[in-house]
Amino acid sequence: MPLTCEPIGHIRSPYTDRFGIPRQSGLVTAGEARLELLPAYARDEAFAGLDGFSHLWLIFIFHTCVDAGWRPKVRPPRLGGQRRVGVFASRAPYRPNPIGLSAVEYLGLERDARGLALRLRGADLLDGTPVLDIKPYVPYADALPHASGGFAQAAPGSDWTVEFAAEARVQIGALDPDGRRQVGLLIEQMLRQDPRPGYMDRYPERDAFVMRLYDLEVHWTLRDGTARVTTVMSDEASAQIDAP
Repeated sequence: MPLTCEPIGHIRSPYTDRFGIPRQSGLVTAGEARLELLPAYARDEAFAGLDGFSHLWLIFIFHTCVDAGWRPKVRPPRLGGQRRVGVFASRAPYRPNPIGLSAVEYLGLERDARGLALRLRGADLLDGTPVLDIKPYVPYADALPHASGGFAQAAPGSDWTVEFAAEARVQIGALDPDGRRQVGLLIEQMLRQDPRPGYMDRYPERDAFVMRLYDLEVHWTLRDGTARVTTVMSDEASAQIDAP
């Protein structure tokens, strides 16, 4: 029978665009995220005992795919977008019920003017993602060291060299003066994961890319195995450049 689920809160993360989001949790650790709870669930007693757990499971909705329908076969990025597998042999968002599952590091609760929130590290979730539930990660049951990973045996990554143009480093220093958002490290970790879609191998001539983090626009190039960050600017500055 049909079931109705309501979010308990929404994710606030550095990833304000789908391009560049880590493909699994825990791969990029520099960017901190928050799960901001809706008022009905912002009750401290609901989280009593959670401080003993280092990691949590987040059950969430792929909210940008809700109206896209499901696909029985998909092209996982790990297979370069070249091979199809069944949707249930993947973590693709185009599912009969677009539900996702991520294990993230738990950094504690905090209450501020925005309400009660959980601080998280290693999230792979788009800013604004609705979260349906939280469950503690239990190592003795959830960590299975002898499990087989199918076509995704090892963590993804590239052997690129990542470098920053001098101008980009100056811009990062101006946009993140206290270093609290770790913008430079976050960009480096994301680029080392090769954030390009799997099908990009079909377009070897393309070497310039743009990705968004927080309220920033990051321009970078890929040439001869070197990912070079050329410009980091605010959305406001980008809009001024694009204005006629």
